[in-house]
Amino acid sequence: MKRASGILLHITSLPSPFGIGDIGPAAYRFADFLADARQTYWQILPLTATSEINGNSPYASPSAFAANPLLISPESLLADDLIRKEDIGEHPRFPTDRVDYKAVLTYKMALLDKAFERFQTRGANEAGFEKFCHDQSDWLDDYSLFAALKANLEAGAWWDWPAAIRDREKSAVAQWRKRCREEIKKQQYFQYVFHKQWTALKEYCNKKNIYFIGDMPIYVSADSADVWANPQLFKLDKEKRPSAVAGVPPDYFSETGQLWGNPVYRWDVLKDTRYAWWLKRLRHNLAFFDGIRLDHFRGFVAYWEVPAGERTAKNGKWIKAASDDFFAALVLEFPDVPIFAEDLGLITPDVRAVMKRFGFAGMKLLIFGFGEDMANNPYALHNHEKNSLVYTGTHDNNTARGWFLEEASAAERERLARYIGHAVTPDNVHAEFMRLAFMSPAETAIIPMQDLLGLGSEARMNRPATTDGNWGWRVLPEQLGGALAAKLAETTALYGRIAEAGKRKLN
Repeated sequence: MKRASGILLHITSLPSPFGIGDIGPAAYRFADFLADARQTYWQILPLTATSEINGNSPYASPSAFAANPLLISPESLLADDLIRKEDIGEHPRFPTDRVDYKAVLTYKMALLDKAFERFQTRGANEAGFEKFCHDQSDWLDDYSLFAALKANLEAGAWWDWPAAIRDREKSAVAQWRKRCREEIKKQQYFQYVFHKQWTALKEYCNKKNIYFIGDMPIYVSADSADVWANPQLFKLDKEKRPSAVAGVPPDYFSETGQLWGNPVYRWDVLKDTRYAWWLKRLRHNLAFFDGIRLDHFRGFVAYWEVPAGERTAKNGKWIKAASDDFFAALVLEFPDVPIFAEDLGLITPDVRAVMKRFGFAGMKLLIFGFGEDMANNPYALHNHEKNSLVYTGTHDNNTARGWFLEEASAAERERLARYIGHAVTPDNVHAEFMRLAFMSPAETAIIPMQDLLGLGSEARMNRPATTDGNWGWRVLPEQLGGALAAKLAETTALYGRIAEAGKRKLN
């Protein structure tokens, strides 16, 4: 398999006149840009639904399976005669460089409601809808009911619902399914429309030899359809609230660690089911993506468990998971599973052993490579392994320019200059990092779009351990010009990263 490269850009960051990137025309234009730039991969963040209460994070979704309706393209709905020009109307003057989630939610959900009304007036017999609902019923039935209950019950989290529906008593479930029939159907329809639009986009990209890398978070939100429908898989108390939550100990990102608040798994129960829920989840994601990043991979080996009620992650402890048995079951079910590990942070020898045992590639971040231990630092270019993916940074880090200006010590900047062999400045650090990534022995190089453009911390996607102001950055249409694609294509060819059609490998 030849060396290859790609760009990290989430769907929400695409240009769009509707306030948020979507899977419409701008996504196709970006696929054309990637093809012109001779790239092989388009890496994105989770496509799952988001919520304001969780800061619009794609890593804190009400479902591990349901896609985000905000990513549906109004222009594609218009082309399919599901909405009319007058429905689009004089939409708000959305910011072009950031997502105003509150304004977008109000506007786009109203559009989607009109599309559903049009669907209903046609007799709700669009070819494929019933088949989709049948084929996806193992998650869609629970999610659509969960979303309908959220719309009908005043209680906040699902564990505060009346006990009968909280505990999913059969009579209560049947009663609410009947009562919320139209809302359930609407939620199913939104998922169907997204699935149709995504399938078309993916087929277009694959024909251009562009392949999607998706991201699968290890944990799910406590207030999600997944936990409500499968409480036995999670550590909950008698009131169905989490009794222990996930996080990470103090690290590079936070002196008090990160308290994520997600319920942790009962790996003993998962093992008894031969990991049926996890295999279903992976199968679902493999239908969307050509390769998958397993977020927080070390949590599959041992995870940081914090008692519920703690205000920080300091008072947690490491608990062993069922890594060998789990990954053996996974590889048995998916012999050529195209996944790789997010192995950043505190990684112990047992995690490395599991990765080696199953042949999983890891990640190398260049911004971590210029500390005092540079000679032996695994992130320094000369220590990269072939079976790995090299990044300048990820969505959780500052941009290369932002790192250089705001986070790198004088010693790190000096070591970087000596390593490069000439002066490094805020204006060229992104280009130097990108050149290092492309010359790396790692099989795959991924560059965040912000670093390709040389942007500063104002373009950062996420600041871990914070909840406000994240996930909002967007690229401008004029930033995706032909000159940039030509320059990237030249660099890609120079370092032997133009992959042959159909020749791709992630692990």
